[in-house]
Amino acid sequence: MSDVKKFGGFSTRTGFTPIPNPFFSAVLQDIQSLSELKVMLYIFWKLYRKKGYPKFITYSELRGDQSLLLGLKGTGTPEEELQLSLKAAVNRGILLHLEIDRDGELEELYFTNNEQGRKAIIQIESGEIQLGKMVRIEPASTKERPNIFALYEQHIGLLTPLIAEDLMEAEKLYPASWIEDAFREAVVINKRSWRYISRILERWTSEGKDYGTTRGSSKEDIKPKEYLQKYGHLTKK
Repeated sequence: MSDVKKFGGFSTRTGFTPIPNPFFSAVLQDIQSLSELKVMLYIFWKLYRKKGYPKFITYSELRGDQSLLLGLKGTGTPEEELQLSLKAAVNRGILLHLEIDRDGELEELYFTNNEQGRKAIIQIESGEIQLGKMVRIEPASTKERPNIFALYEQHIGLLTPLIAEDLMEAEKLYPASWIEDAFREAVVINKRSWRYISRILERWTSEGKDYGTTRGSSKEDIKPKEYLQKYGHLTKK
């Protein structure tokens, strides 16, 4: 009996990620590595969801996403597979690679090899675009809490682009344990919607999260006063 996890199917209201047609007609036939294909599809998805200009993804972002690394299997470690896949994609001309020096440390940036990507690299190298402070993302532990996207898909359903934007904003505003507990609260009373969960989080921010704990919550929760002092400015309109 197959142990493959069967996917439940796509919703008619799900979002879509555009991929350039030449990827299928001129590139796909030459990709032999499953890891390289996974990395490229992941990068197309991540870049499409980014806002503003220029659009790029850093090596530390890729290296820090445990869900991506867990899917990369080959002769080397997941990180070695990631490095080989990125190098292959750059050699094929699918991606553009730029290294920048940030306070004595190299940061690797990857762009789609299109007009916008080529222009952005020229502007960065000439100093016309200043990228500002960039935060390095360390590799995630396999024991980390599930991220907000996994929680949503597990308890509510397939993501849409608009919901994904709301979830990304919520991750910036609330502690991971609060988000996990808010999903748990909604599931217990069968209120499976992001609108209801976001209201729980807003209420906890303004009124306090039961003095720092809820049923089944982690001892790592920070107290409401500490949270508001640290993050309160982010919730002001």
